[in-house]
Amino acid sequence: MLRPFLAYILFLNTLFSFSQDIILTGTVVDQSNLPVAFSNIVLYSSADVKLINGTTSDENGVFQFKNLTANTYTVIISFLGFEEQSMVIDLDKTKNIGVIVLKEKLESLDGVTIISKRPTVKRMVDRLVFNVENSTLSNNNVLDVLKHTPGVLVHDGVITVKQSTPTVYINDRKVHLSSSEIQQLLEGTTASNIKSIEVITSPPAKYEAEGGAVINIVTSKNIIAGYNGSVFGNYKQGSEYPKYSLGTSHFFKTDKLNTYFNYSGNPRKDYRHNNESINFIENDENTTSWETDFKRTRKSSNHNINANIDYELNSNNSLGFSTSILVAPRKNSKTHVNSNTDVFGVGHVLDSTFNSMNRLAEETFNMAFTLDYIHKFKKEGEKLLASAHHTNYDFSSFQDVKTGYFLPNETTAFRNNNFQTFSSQNIELFTGQIDYELPFSKSGQFETGAKVSSINSESILTQYIFENGEKVVDLQMSDTFLYDELNYAVYSSFSNEWEKWSLKSGLRVEYTDITGNSLSTNTVNKRDYMKFFPSLHVLNRLNENNDIYFSYNKRIYRPRYSELNPFKYFLNDNAYIAGDPDLKPQIDDVFTLGYTFNKDYTFELYYRYENNPTLEITFQDNEENILKYINTNIDHSVSYGLDFMTYTKLAKRWNIYVLSSLFYYENEFYALESNNELTQNEKWSLYGNVVNYFSLLKDNSLNLSISYQYISPLFNGPTLVSSRHGLDLNIKKSLWNNKASVSLGFVDMFNNQNFNTSTKYSNQDVNTITRVENRLFTFGFNYKFGNASLKNNQRQIDLEERDRLNSKKD
Repeated sequence: MLRPFLAYILFLNTLFSFSQDIILTGTVVDQSNLPVAFSNIVLYSSADVKLINGTTSDENGVFQFKNLTANTYTVIISFLGFEEQSMVIDLDKTKNIGVIVLKEKLESLDGVTIISKRPTVKRMVDRLVFNVENSTLSNNNVLDVLKHTPGVLVHDGVITVKQSTPTVYINDRKVHLSSSEIQQLLEGTTASNIKSIEVITSPPAKYEAEGGAVINIVTSKNIIAGYNGSVFGNYKQGSEYPKYSLGTSHFFKTDKLNTYFNYSGNPRKDYRHNNESINFIENDENTTSWETDFKRTRKSSNHNINANIDYELNSNNSLGFSTSILVAPRKNSKTHVNSNTDVFGVGHVLDSTFNSMNRLAEETFNMAFTLDYIHKFKKEGEKLLASAHHTNYDFSSFQDVKTGYFLPNETTAFRNNNFQTFSSQNIELFTGQIDYELPFSKSGQFETGAKVSSINSESILTQYIFENGEKVVDLQMSDTFLYDELNYAVYSSFSNEWEKWSLKSGLRVEYTDITGNSLSTNTVNKRDYMKFFPSLHVLNRLNENNDIYFSYNKRIYRPRYSELNPFKYFLNDNAYIAGDPDLKPQIDDVFTLGYTFNKDYTFELYYRYENNPTLEITFQDNEENILKYINTNIDHSVSYGLDFMTYTKLAKRWNIYVLSSLFYYENEFYALESNNELTQNEKWSLYGNVVNYFSLLKDNSLNLSISYQYISPLFNGPTLVSSRHGLDLNIKKSLWNNKASVSLGFVDMFNNQNFNTSTKYSNQDVNTITRVENRLFTFGFNYKFGNASLKNNQRQIDLEERDRLNSKKD
């Protein structure tokens, strides 16, 4: 045993030792100090003009030549759209020649001067890259950029890609917060430090199999040592209440140390007004009808802190520590609900009325910490990455619900009821991950890795009732639910590029072991399963302007922890939410065939089959006159459609973005309150979004965007959602040599984004008219200070599995 151990120690010593060969390094940037990735660098011997070696710069503009001998060399740097640069270097020891600035090439064509720039939208074999650095959107916050990113829809508090909820990554690190928390995080982060948005509709094997499409937000990297910062804010005025967002970001870099800190606060009040009607049916006849006027005011004030520190141990090794903290204090997280319900009997005669008041207070602490290590091997591009992550999620809420029952034309209640509910959830998450990347040819790459996750969740639900004025615990409606999950994953992938073809394929294998334990009922549910997730991406460049591509992958959606809790959480006397510990994971198969012509116009055909989707379905109990919101698996759903997308220039100061989707959706589910009948819904739907961008001044410092969005009626599970459309306008002025900007705008100018929903089949008949604060007046500002040429290394932390931590009902 000693000899292998000594050999292993010798291997590690060799791995981390410095090479004695001469190394030449440098960094290529443009005139704005932005890195020029994939620029060509060629090294010649100056004496005989003999080619020594050639390479390309990485995503940070950095290049490196190894194993050189003492000599005089000529270095030539070139990139499409820039003037070629050359320099002579006398090399007798390892040397960094610093920053090489490429100047944009001015070409004269028929008397017109044209400035060549990198494209705004680029199609890769497995993703679409939207370069924000070359966009006027870079002065917005990140959420605003997503609203205009090709293929992404942000609407009614939800981010979607191809009618499914994507997983958000930042610098290939998964951000797992609830949908509302992710939006507040992105809204409180300035986009001035964002390099690009990658829309990955069919994620390769490197990404977790959990979820559908991936949105990867890529940030810029620090090039020059120094400090810069910014302050930013947004004000939005709705029809009822204002909403605020204020934050600051700071970046600092030395030769080896790179730091980032961001804070944002989001105090706001939101108002929702619903009118709901329920027809209770018995023997195919309407026996009772409820008509409810529902008003909700929700006050919240989330505080987000994101920070990271990167330290370069040497040229081959670096460490990083990052954290993300979300705090929503109880005193600023309160919800008031008032609902009045009229009860009608046969013939629509008023029978009685009941009025409910719900006062809810919540508190959330969500803290995540990640430690990263990167080792770069001697071979260019070969590296090992390791990370460890911990999340602690602590949520609690307390509600007080009072209901009074009245006869017609009476002002004194003939019955009153009062109950209170305390609920809490604590989740401990630990993950470890290791990845290895190996280039094996000029454009080939092999990747492999493994990951393990451990989740421990405790959910407590205690309901109190009042007996003779005394508050007592309702043991029948109280429970503690324990949930433990272990997940093991391994993957490998292969990619290569040829003259006209690009290929990326991979396989991910995940094994999951879960245990759910309801202490009050002494019920234990155990399950384990292994799933295989293949992926394939092929792209053929037909010519310089036209591409055709195909992709396939398999994905999984595991139930969120709250969806597995079997106990009933009552919203009022006549409505409750309940989970199911026997929920199955949803498995998707997704096929995509696309064609891009003339570089700017893309058509995509897609087909998605979802097996055992999990939905929260509204069921009415016609015997007990109760409304149930049940988390359940439906049998399957199928969707397919044709998408069209373009982001192109129509005139010198006019660019346009168009996204349209014609799609078919079909689902089958078991009607729990209708003798478990297998019920089917199907519908063709249309989505369209057109955004016009105008530059109004000679220096491009005044920009106007006008967007219009339309969504036709569509099905969400068994519920039919009505059509919606809206017009947005935003004008932005850059000031003081782009150090500051102010913006004014209107969202949903004509207030047409409200919608109706209808759930109607068999003995179910529920209709809702929803009115929220869609029409907003907006004002924003952003001010930058410090070294304006400094670009940051902002990197969000790996908040693994955190999208499953919290699933509040809207």
